[in-house]
Amino acid sequence: MTLGRRALSEILRSAARLPRSRVGFAAALLMGATLFCSATARAQSQPAQTGGSATDKPAAKASGKSKDKPKRKLGPLQISGNWRLRAEGWDWFQAAGGNNLYVFPHSLLLVGLGQTGEKFEWHVEAAQASILGLPSNATQGAPQGQLGLGGTYYAANGNSSNNASGFVKEAYVRFNELGRGRLRLGRFGYIDGTEVKPKDPTVAQLVQTRIAQRLIGDFGWSAVGRSFDGAQFDYAAGQGDFTVMGGRATQGVYQVDGNGELDVDIYYGAFSLPSEDSWGAGDLRIFSLGYVDDRTSVLKTDNRPLAERTADHGNIEIGTYGADYVRVFNTAAAGKYDFLVWGALQNGSWGQLAQRAGAFVGEFGWQPPVKTWKPWLSAGYSFGSGDGNPNDATHGTFFQALPTPRVYARFPFYDMENNEDFYGSFNFHPHSKLAMRSEVHALRLANRNDLWYLGGGAFQPGTFGYVGRPSNGHRSLANVWDLSSDYQMTGYFSIGLYYAHAWGKAVLQSIYPKNPNAQFAYVETNLRF
Repeated sequence: MTLGRRALSEILRSAARLPRSRVGFAAALLMGATLFCSATARAQSQPAQTGGSATDKPAAKASGKSKDKPKRKLGPLQISGNWRLRAEGWDWFQAAGGNNLYVFPHSLLLVGLGQTGEKFEWHVEAAQASILGLPSNATQGAPQGQLGLGGTYYAANGNSSNNASGFVKEAYVRFNELGRGRLRLGRFGYIDGTEVKPKDPTVAQLVQTRIAQRLIGDFGWSAVGRSFDGAQFDYAAGQGDFTVMGGRATQGVYQVDGNGELDVDIYYGAFSLPSEDSWGAGDLRIFSLGYVDDRTSVLKTDNRPLAERTADHGNIEIGTYGADYVRVFNTAAAGKYDFLVWGALQNGSWGQLAQRAGAFVGEFGWQPPVKTWKPWLSAGYSFGSGDGNPNDATHGTFFQALPTPRVYARFPFYDMENNEDFYGSFNFHPHSKLAMRSEVHALRLANRNDLWYLGGGAFQPGTFGYVGRPSNGHRSLANVWDLSSDYQMTGYFSIGLYYAHAWGKAVLQSIYPKNPNAQFAYVETNLRF
């Protein structure tokens, strides 16, 4: 732990000495990468395992039911832990003033204790989150707002640059033999779409990276993450699985104190059915989600005038109904082909408005029969509806509820709300321990009469959780290119690097005329013990 703190401290001090320029930004990130690599090289003798920076896995948990944490025995007890360090560099779209160019580190330490038996198990996990060196001037007035997540973390933690807190991340019991069912009660992380792990590894990876967390996620990529206080029941029906889950979201995500609850409830049900045949494998899920936000004093984010939103103290009660299907075809001569579809419709109430919205995702992929580098190429389209009329009685913006948006927006300046995303990705493995991924995105708003939205859902009592900025009558948002790498140094230790560049289009040019382009990068280490 001392080694990691020294590396992070040196990154911060070095970044502060660099000139305020794009060259300084690049130099700070390069210096950070060098220091982290030096630190990890000296730590190779320690056991560790990736937490998934480049692969977008949560820091300590892959799903609500997974057993992927390494566990060590202490008598009858099992001990598990994860320590993630990350240094983030932001070069946000440039406003007329404020600080859009900065570097800051954060740390998340998780230590779990529990017992697992055939009929009964329990688990308690403590978390300690630290976020240091946040910029105090990375926020401007509307419409520029917070200039990257440094400004978001700073505002979420009482306008403090250095923050640390400990809290209970998980505390649950599970009854494993209730006929064909299992029941979990308490505080736990949950990720929609991962109720059943497919046997086919390609299908499983597609579910984890392209299906899961679109509506419910633990936001494990953020500095703190989120959990749910509630209950989950799973029932095995042949090869399929019925899951129902109800819970109340905890605080956290950008706020270092993750102990408290929010007045935000979810009710989720799904039927999942994996399949295998001579041609390949597939996975089908049918799901529904109820979302209730009783924080009636919190100002809603939508495209209505401020006076109308201020006067709206109605609850948000939204039902989301959808399905998704993943399919992989194996061929001897041409390699593997895959496709997936995901779709959802929404109704209910958005305060005083009726909710009527929808979303769709379609993607195709190909893994050619090339053993060297194991390439995997994909192309897809994602659509989340927007609201075409701010003056009628209907809210037409698709609402993502409580997702982990960074899985699908790796440069996290957008989400699925009022968004169209034409994207392509290229996965490759130059070495057995090295996984790399590059993506390109062409982004535009689904409706020019709505806002540009960003965020990932409620995380503290007085903050709505999504931010909206004006389109000024435009649709074209940005083009994005990125590259990530995840190197598994040992069985328990990994290092991840990420870089992205965004070229802002008409929407961003109208808000940030000084410089509508942006960069984002980070270096991360993950130790599991």
